[in-house]
Amino acid sequence: MHVSDGDQRNAPAGEKPDMNRERYAEGKPNAHSDTDSKDQRTLSNRLAAAQKAEAEEEESNDAEFKPPTQVARDHGNKPSRGAVVDEEIMNDEAEYLKNKGKA
Repeated sequence: MHVSDGDQRNAPAGEKPDMNRERYAEGKPNAHSDTDSKDQRTLSNRLAAAQKAEAEEEESNDAEFKPPTQVARDHGNKPSRGAVVDEEIMNDEAEYLKNKGKA
């Protein structure tokens, strides 16, 4: 229906949005960065958030570590020569650091 008087009209009852539906959840997780410099947090709170984020990142990096040859073996393949060499170097360095700590 076209109204030429220019006034705004309400939608018919059948076309109105459902007002009883669940509202959007407020405060969604990860909506804001904990280390945002424009946030109104104290310096000590920002420092604590930064330390917490750093600790979580280090923890996730440690949990994901696999030897270079492990991925190939997981897929049923023979590890590449480079992966074998990398693993040998890592083992040699770990042994060296262990012996250095004892001396």
